[in-house]
Amino acid sequence: MSQQFPRCQIVPLPDDQVSVLIDGSERTRWHYGKQYPRPFFFPLNGPSGETLTRMGHPGAPNHDHHRSIWFAHNKLLGIDFWSDNTKTRIQQKEWLVFEEGDDKAIVATRLGWYDGHEPKELLDQIVIAIFRPADDGETLFELQSIFHPTAESIEFQQTNFGFLAVRVARSISEHFGAGKLTNSEGLVGEKDAAGKPNIFGKQARWMDYSGPVLPGEDGTENSADIVEGITYFDHPTNLGFPNRWHVREDGWMGASPCMDGPLKTTRASPLRMRFLLHTHRGAIDPSQADTIAKRFSNWPDFDVTRSSKPHEHYSLREL
Repeated sequence: MSQQFPRCQIVPLPDDQVSVLIDGSERTRWHYGKQYPRPFFFPLNGPSGETLTRMGHPGAPNHDHHRSIWFAHNKLLGIDFWSDNTKTRIQQKEWLVFEEGDDKAIVATRLGWYDGHEPKELLDQIVIAIFRPADDGETLFELQSIFHPTAESIEFQQTNFGFLAVRVARSISEHFGAGKLTNSEGLVGEKDAAGKPNIFGKQARWMDYSGPVLPGEDGTENSADIVEGITYFDHPTNLGFPNRWHVREDGWMGASPCMDGPLKTTRASPLRMRFLLHTHRGAIDPSQADTIAKRFSNWPDFDVTRSSKPHEHYSLREL
């Protein structure tokens, strides 16, 4: 009798990597090796199997900190956890949960934010990554984060940079490729025809970057007829929802909960943030995005608890 395996699988790999498979095809990979200043997801594969994200900036050599999809913040207690110009580090401390199934796979891990001087841990971040199959090879990739300060409280100061950043593939960007930025309010492009901010800094429930997909991300084969994209959703429970967005025509997008002011997390009431990435075929379909946004708002929030089951240290609990 053949063994029945779940549709959604988590596969640990050498060199501090974990692959996420749905229906046997890799959708993304988590890189958590200590050779990097902070962990990241790369690639994020679209329905065609080509990556929709990239490592680094296509035209700026000082943007090596742009690693596909990553967590960071520019000013935590006045300390830069965004660039690669400091000794600050965000490092994985331990695995918490691997959960596989036909409807979803979940990976939970614990990260430490270290100031780089002593180094002293300032923050403990629990990341719960949830991967759901969608129609026609599309993926729904949710990221829940819980930020526990080591002190009684700590402040994420005002900045455009943080918490979840996405660097799209060159071909999908507006400037370097033939892509398009669109938000939930119907605005298109970082700037308007006069060169003034358009989408940049505006509130939106979701943001989308869509464009032609090239083999190998920077390939030369003409495949402009293959269009895919990433829709990035804010969650109604996030502080500041709908948040403002820091987006660029060079291929970068990120929700900016701290654009207007600081956010505080405390031991008694730790800050929780939830975001969703949808990899989709074709250009953005606003009605589909709105439908997914409604579904996202009703999905459960999770917490990680100690498990009473044998051979299982932690388990997930729906809140």
